[in-house]
Amino acid sequence: MFKELWRESALSLAQLIRSGDVTSREIVESHLGRIDAVNDEVNAVVEVRPDEALAEADRADATLRAGEAIGALHGVPFTTKTNIDVAGYATTQGSFALSHLMASVDAPLVEKMRGAGAVMLARTNMPDLGLRLNTESSLYGATHNPWRHGYTAGGSSGGEAAALASGLSPIGFGNDIGGSLRNPAFCCGVASIKPSRGRVAAQDSSAIYERGLSEQVMLVDGVLARHVGDVRRGLEIVMGAHRADPQSVDVSLHGAPASKRVALVPEPAGGETDPAIAEGVRRAGRALEEAGYDVEEVDPPRVLDTYLAWSELMTTSLADVPVPLDTVLGPDALRFLELSTEDFVAAASDAIMHQTRFGIARAWREFFMTYPLVVGPTWALPQFPLGFDIQDKESALRVLETVRFVLPANLLGLPAACVPVGLANGLPTGVQVIGDLFREDLCLNAAEAIEQSVGVLTPIDPR
Repeated sequence: MFKELWRESALSLAQLIRSGDVTSREIVESHLGRIDAVNDEVNAVVEVRPDEALAEADRADATLRAGEAIGALHGVPFTTKTNIDVAGYATTQGSFALSHLMASVDAPLVEKMRGAGAVMLARTNMPDLGLRLNTESSLYGATHNPWRHGYTAGGSSGGEAAALASGLSPIGFGNDIGGSLRNPAFCCGVASIKPSRGRVAAQDSSAIYERGLSEQVMLVDGVLARHVGDVRRGLEIVMGAHRADPQSVDVSLHGAPASKRVALVPEPAGGETDPAIAEGVRRAGRALEEAGYDVEEVDPPRVLDTYLAWSELMTTSLADVPVPLDTVLGPDALRFLELSTEDFVAAASDAIMHQTRFGIARAWREFFMTYPLVVGPTWALPQFPLGFDIQDKESALRVLETVRFVLPANLLGLPAACVPVGLANGLPTGVQVIGDLFREDLCLNAAEAIEQSVGVLTPIDPR
């Protein structure tokens, strides 16, 4: 009955364990077998320690047999991107130069997942330091899209999304400063949440320098899974204040009732949008209308300003990194950075830069008073072949054009849920649902309504 446990959702697996129908060991063995069977096709998982994972599973089973209290995902395996600390593992960040960087303690979200009884299964691929929208690592090589070999799985949490889509893991964790939780979810046909700034504590003991101001403002850790319900449960577990992150806060996931008005943005300003992707956004709009939402095609304010302000913040942040980037980035990552930032310069004044950001945030807050949700494309253009982003300056800028609509949520610290809406030319397409600060509940509710109409696309067989 349960021969292919790797197909199940995280919540389903938790229930099977709780009911005694299967053991954590059986579930972990199923996922280890799946990794052995198909990971060579996608190169999503880059480090797995079967003996340690099985030992954790056995401890989870013993706890259950002893009748002790158990957590929400007791015995369920999870995976993490290689820039999230797991004690005893190297936090390589995908870089050959950092392959020796061992973590002494778990990152806050890993600590909280283990506190909920979950089992650390494996680490997943990412591009060097996450500074690429395509998962090709100088240490681990390229991750392939499970839907089409030779195509990008997105970045920078591409290994995580490809692992989920291929059935190698039921739930995983990454981070997002320029769409890095949402880009791979779009590319691989899974769900994710980029939380509000401060919602999820994020700090790594292995970090080679403290986070700069732009990272403090725009970078967050978050959850990926095949089902929106799993994303919600994962967020419930890992959210909240933690001693390691002075920005982290305790805020309820359930906010005050809000109107169900939605601003639909099928073709965001600032570049081209593929017609099939725009139609996917409208499909999401129809699904929301069927679920009782009031949907109107209208653009949020100052969208073009958000792109420019994000670029200024990132360029300034990279210029201020206290470690020479050419010592920690592989040649391909350096090439993308050079090609994609050549036309941007660091802001002349940090104060003016953040005044601009604050003014944009105020305009969006006023907009949310009328439209509590904004639904638009994650990527405006389809997935590209591996290596396309470093062919030349034109291709690098084309990739930035593709991801332009993920940037407002990073600049403004807003939550954004990503959910698939179907296939276009054999590859997944999807939307993101953006809400006001700490309204992840509204984003996830809408994403779940879309999922109920469209269905879940994964897991698939990448072979």
